[in-house]
Amino acid sequence: MLSWRIIGGRSSSDANNAAGSQELAPPSAVKLCVRLFLSGRDFHSTHHENGAFRFDADQNGERVTFRSYDGVPAVVAYSNGHYSHEPTWYRNFLYAEEQARGLDAVEDLASPGIFEFSLSQKPAVLMLAAEGHATTDIESIETRYAQVRTIEEARRKYFSTPLERAADAYLVKRGKRKTLIAGYPWFGDWGRDTFIAIRGLCIATGHLEDARDILLAWAGVVSQGMLPNRFPDSGEQPEFNSVDASLWYIIAVNDYLLAAKKQPTLTDDCHTKKLRAAVEAILAGFNEGTRFGIRANRDGLLSAGEHGQQLTWMDARIDGREITPRIGKPVEIQALWLNALAIGAKFSARWRSLFDKGRAAFEEKFWNENAGYLADVIDCDHQPGTVDLTFRPNQIFAVGGLPLTLLSPDKARRVVDAVEMLLLTPMGLRSLASGEPGYAPHYQGGSRERDAIYHQGTVWPWLIGPFVEAWVRVRGSTSEAKAEARAKFLPPIYQHLNEAGLGHISEICDAEPPHTPRGCPFQAWSLGELLRLERSVLV
Repeated sequence: MLSWRIIGGRSSSDANNAAGSQELAPPSAVKLCVRLFLSGRDFHSTHHENGAFRFDADQNGERVTFRSYDGVPAVVAYSNGHYSHEPTWYRNFLYAEEQARGLDAVEDLASPGIFEFSLSQKPAVLMLAAEGHATTDIESIETRYAQVRTIEEARRKYFSTPLERAADAYLVKRGKRKTLIAGYPWFGDWGRDTFIAIRGLCIATGHLEDARDILLAWAGVVSQGMLPNRFPDSGEQPEFNSVDASLWYIIAVNDYLLAAKKQPTLTDDCHTKKLRAAVEAILAGFNEGTRFGIRANRDGLLSAGEHGQQLTWMDARIDGREITPRIGKPVEIQALWLNALAIGAKFSARWRSLFDKGRAAFEEKFWNENAGYLADVIDCDHQPGTVDLTFRPNQIFAVGGLPLTLLSPDKARRVVDAVEMLLLTPMGLRSLASGEPGYAPHYQGGSRERDAIYHQGTVWPWLIGPFVEAWVRVRGSTSEAKAEARAKFLPPIYQHLNEAGLGHISEICDAEPPHTPRGCPFQAWSLGELLRLERSVLV
């Protein structure tokens, strides 16, 4: 963090208001002073004054290195100014957003010193880097700045649109492999989010080498048919607490392989074999049974869940208590499972009979004729015949968002119409219909209050992708339907690009107008689904 001030000279209005006895400072006296504010913390924490912080500054020509704590990467500053060591603490920075979210909202920052630049001599240049990523062999900081600017201009020109450039912000390295960050500033690389977002961020945009490298990296960590849902930032063991991450992986692999067929340079039997082997391992593990009660049943559908775990994307918990347990056979998990079986059947005939059995059972068991829509969960808590008819958006995946439509045309249209009437907002789909018990119109309060309503009406922009695809499909996927969908559903999303995380799409929004953006202002799968609509669905 930087603080700056101009010293020496006044504006013309200041001079006119002065007594007249003091002349304006000559241009040579105009200086820019920049004070660094440093911390050494995780992005979930705040920093407070303490005796362990090291203010020491290692000066070496244009380079000044600050090593605040053991185990924290040093900050390297390059400048063409003069550094003066003036260590002090700046206390009680108040962060309004953290305060509104009921979090620790006051922070102290350490300031080791000031960089001073004479603006009349040359433009001020100050560049910061983490140790290990800093340049050591440069002619001068001005030369390095010119190089970096040229590289950045070339990078921006590489992307055909601002949305593609925004998509690139989520692609990062973890060690030697590539991965996707789920959202900024609070998320890491999560399996579920990666495999949903990659379809739009990388595959639909044609950045297939990135998609291939990410999918291959995850192919090597299949365990008992499951992929991790999260790699912890601090190096603990990966967390295998998701039923859908592995299934979304299969969907992403299918998208990639279909796209790669159009680019002969990407055809590599070794890579394809690794991806197919991962698909086979996931299907075999789920079919035979794996962690958390995940197992294919005699009806061809997939059971999942046990108390104390949240395995679907509706995964909020408070003190170990599930807010939306959804134990049994959740509707979108069946849609993912059946699509995954159909993809697996292209590689191995062993999955065809299980797919046929499950597809026949799906419509029969989930459709409620009186209600005119699909149940959210059946066989609740693994009790055969029990049904949860809570109206949620998960049923849309039976019609859109995945390769296959699993309902007859009439039923598919009724589902889409019901979802449009009860859940659609300009920013995406509500996670719960307003007439349902527990519906929350606004996502507010402290951590516990917000976790309790995370999926109780809160709007999720990423769901606009499967909804619009379903809306177009039930209208025959005609060019007229696609044009109408573009004009009807996308303008509010484009407008939002200027309202929260500039050029990006938020994680969530309030359920009721004005649908205030909440959560992460930069969310990978939200942007990914808009790009997928633009590049794959509405073309």
